[in-house]
Amino acid sequence: MWNIDKTNSIPLYQQLTSEIIQSIQTGKLMPGDKLPPERKLAAEFQINRSTVVRAYEELVSLGWITRHQGSGTKVSEGRWGSRQLVMNQWRSLLSSPFLKEDPYLTELKQRQITGLDLYTGDLPADLIPDFQFPAITWEQVRQEEKQMHMTGYKPLKQLLLTRLAEQLDCSMEEQELLITSGSTQGIYLLMQVLAEAGSTIATEDPSFLFALPLFASLGIRLLGLPQDEEGINCQALETAIQTKKITLLYLNPNYQNPTGKTMSLKRRKEVLAICEKYHLPIIEDDVFRELGFQPPLPSLKSLAPDQVVYVGSLSKLFGSSIKIGWLLAPKTLIDSLANAKKRMESDTDLFPQLLATAALSDNYDVQQTQLLTELHRRSQQFRQIATAFKEDWVVSDIQGGLYYWLTWKHQPLTRKDWRLFLEENLLLAPSFLFSNDTMSVRINYTRLSDKQLSFFQQAFAKVTNKIRKEMTHERHSKITTKPS
Repeated sequence: MWNIDKTNSIPLYQQLTSEIIQSIQTGKLMPGDKLPPERKLAAEFQINRSTVVRAYEELVSLGWITRHQGSGTKVSEGRWGSRQLVMNQWRSLLSSPFLKEDPYLTELKQRQITGLDLYTGDLPADLIPDFQFPAITWEQVRQEEKQMHMTGYKPLKQLLLTRLAEQLDCSMEEQELLITSGSTQGIYLLMQVLAEAGSTIATEDPSFLFALPLFASLGIRLLGLPQDEEGINCQALETAIQTKKITLLYLNPNYQNPTGKTMSLKRRKEVLAICEKYHLPIIEDDVFRELGFQPPLPSLKSLAPDQVVYVGSLSKLFGSSIKIGWLLAPKTLIDSLANAKKRMESDTDLFPQLLATAALSDNYDVQQTQLLTELHRRSQQFRQIATAFKEDWVVSDIQGGLYYWLTWKHQPLTRKDWRLFLEENLLLAPSFLFSNDTMSVRINYTRLSDKQLSFFQQAFAKVTNKIRKEMTHERHSKITTKPS
């Protein structure tokens, strides 16, 4: 199965580790597959058992496998994109900068044309506001190019700074804005400037960051910290800062992706106090801010302007075709980020900035209010349907955003269980895309039109009943096989 060369200068445990990772990446080993016991593998390759033990321990620490007494060693069913490579594998990333896509996602994308897509993190086309854009000549475009700065299109920056000063209720005197091609590019820039290979970034667990492959490609380790209904656990955060050499803290306090949770004001202040104590910078991702059903709580940026880099975006309202995001930070940091953006030749095109400027100058606030009214209506509809499944699923309340988070109440779920939803053409985002947990699911309720509610309810009920029958079957099997 694997090639182990005893004459190679690379230690045997590293060779075995690399071979197993390659088997997982190429699909020869799938999530949930069992690996051979230590003694059997050692005998097969005629190597010491301690070599196998060390390789397995390395794979556990890197996130590729799990080990539990009684159930053996298995390929991890948890998050895929944030798994780390051993050092002798980094050279291979030069030709292939990203890890293999999660096989669940590969199958899901193949079904997107025919399935009910509640996975995608965008509004449906019928809800995206219809802004009127003025006609513009090529000569006008050439004139507007003169207003381009390395930090972005000046009229758009001024509009955004004015809105942010009002929304965040903080002075912009010492702050500067950098326009990016969506929030993900902003996060990537921050990683390039503020972190380096081998460093550790802390975030909530679960978090959509674990679904992004860019951290593995940069050699940056993500550390997920538990959260409760108020937000990230402060004790876990302080312990991690003291023991894990955390470089940055990334938080998504408003309508968190994927759980939809909103961090309480009390917790926000506690987190800021801890980070101030240890001089830890914070990245506040607030891309869902303008999708709240009620006025948002004070942002981390407004509570600690110099300690927090603020990430925002218009892409959630305009759709993924117009990628406009921004970073709001102290001027010295924005200068460094803008220079890095220029070196990477990642300039944000003028045209989407012109469109964003026109939209913000038009009846943006009216359209946003109309959108929120419809989102709130769809949210209440979904909540009512989900309540019918309360015997099997815990449904977390939300105050805005795109997502509901449902958690299974009974036996542990596996990826095999989640495939049942794909088979019913119900495309959801299981928690193993964002965490090592397999018990929850993210649902983009905004993509459920009135006509689709019945299909969703029937398909979700069908899969829930199948999983419950499996639970009953397992209980029956344990009773019948129990020794007398």
